[in-house]
Amino acid sequence: MKFKNKSLWGRPPMKSSYDAVIIGGGIHGLATAYYLAKDHGLTDVGIIERRYVGYGGTGRNTAIVRANQRSQENVRLYYEGLQLWPSLISELDFNLMFFNCGNLNLAHGEAAMSALRLQVSTAQFHGVISELVDAKQCKELVPYLDISDRPAYPIMGGMFHPPGGTIRHDAAAWGLARGASARGVRIHQETEALGIGVENGRVVSVETDQGTIKTPRVLIAAGGYSVLVAGLIGLRLPIDVLTIQAMVSQPVKPFLNHVVSSGAYHVYCNQSLKGELVTGAHMDPWPNYTTLVTAQYIKHQAEGLTELMPAFRGLRFMRVWSGLADMTPDMAPIIDGNDPVEGLYIDCGWGYFGFKSGPVTGRYMARFMAEGRCPDILEPFTMRRFNETRFLGEIASPVYYGPWN
Repeated sequence: MKFKNKSLWGRPPMKSSYDAVIIGGGIHGLATAYYLAKDHGLTDVGIIERRYVGYGGTGRNTAIVRANQRSQENVRLYYEGLQLWPSLISELDFNLMFFNCGNLNLAHGEAAMSALRLQVSTAQFHGVISELVDAKQCKELVPYLDISDRPAYPIMGGMFHPPGGTIRHDAAAWGLARGASARGVRIHQETEALGIGVENGRVVSVETDQGTIKTPRVLIAAGGYSVLVAGLIGLRLPIDVLTIQAMVSQPVKPFLNHVVSSGAYHVYCNQSLKGELVTGAHMDPWPNYTTLVTAQYIKHQAEGLTELMPAFRGLRFMRVWSGLADMTPDMAPIIDGNDPVEGLYIDCGWGYFGFKSGPVTGRYMARFMAEGRCPDILEPFTMRRFNETRFLGEIASPVYYGPWN
């Protein structure tokens, strides 16, 4: 039997003009293109990707999805996104391997427990299932946890968020790329954006290493590289780009039924379908654009995980990788349009939350680009909040370079 090697989205020739150009072939850019075509009939769309689909944060995360953030602006958006995955799987006719196994966030002190109480209250106010649990209940959820006073930071309790879980990240990128392509969107990989043409305060073109594209709309959705792309027109974004590392262990029999995370130890962990422990560390503490990995974080992960779950001792890490997190001062995204340039749209600054929010944000960004009016759910994330010192309550980073113009 012969099998045809058919690409999921093809390699179409680049057109000289598009109704919209999206810079960035990750989950946010792909989702926006998909919904532009599906919901608004805007199919004359070109996606410009310097490497390949899913190269950046989309393919370099630990595939966790959840809606248990701190601020109500974020919770609303992420919860709608969490509810979107099942219908998206049906729409795309593509198995995204959605597994809502639940997320358990551990607390190791009274201050952490108080913070979780606030998060739980915020979640419940918006109808999101989330509950505060004590140390004994944590161990009932994850029997391998050590809830004694042996660890340096003993477990006092946690927040359990049943709707959260995991999605296969590369499947999400491939499914959206195929869905967008099937509706007429053209995806141009190995194509670098070199400039954005502006005349009389309006976007008119995108310069690429493959030629000039005329267009009245441009979306910058390039993750950590959005800072560099925005710089092509002199726009400075309040973003620090930080490396974040992750790794997987050798496969073992299934035993970890939930995603487990600890802020005190800066570790989060889930078990893949292959039996690997997928775990991520905190971000490097200095801005950089490298995707290098370090022995320091491998050691850090091993120490943190074995403090929480001593049964992990002796397990070997098999692979390690890193990606870029585009962090804003308040750890909330920047979503803007037609300001300061007509026809220029921005979707970036998601930090390590970007994968979770891709499809739902793409759906609203598509409406924004098609209608020219920002949807209410995205309005809190405008970049103007930094000039107005109106930070969202997610968290504050140690670096703030404002005011931003």
